Amino acid sequence: MMRFLMLALVTLAMTGCASNVVTDYNSSVVFGNYSSWAFASGTNESSFTSLDGTRVRSAVERELNRKALRQVPEAEADLLVSWQIVPEERLEQTGLGLGFGFGSGNFGWALSAPPPVREIEEGKLVVELADSKSKEVVWRAASRRYLNENQSPETRRELIDEVVAEMFTKYPPGLD
Repeated sequence: MMRFLMLALVTLAMTGCASNVVTDYNSSVVFGNYSSWAFASGTNESSFTSLDGTRVRSAVERELNRKALRQVPEAEADLLVSWQIVPEERLEQTGLGLGFGFGSGNFGWALSAPPPVREIEEGKLVVELADSKSKEVVWRAASRRYLNENQSPETRRELIDEVVAEMFTKYPPGLD
């Protein structure tokens, strides 16, 4: 029992250290030169802003304000911000597999069936910052945590807030 408890604690500690976001950036860019930002036009445009879209925009605005970057009209911005929720499908095992076997001595037979599998569609949040003059992406963050339709509105908001906050702990790069 003690061995199982120690293994569980070590696994939990290792999981806690793993980052929930992955970032990439242009190492030749001087990020200190950027002081203003705007959401890029044409990003996530539809006739309506989705509920998750409103949550993402709010979280991004909050985090960039914390970085002392000013939100300005697009024509005046140093950085253009775009984001998207990238749909991904994954397979999830549900229930238990079935199996039976028999044998004697050093010989035996067994048959088993894997547990049932269902397909789940989830969304991975990706945020990109582009230089407004060159229109090239200079920084990108992608979530390793996913949104799915089974989450409550409050859970979705909390997840978006947590993920976006963690993304921007890695901006500007090189301060880790």
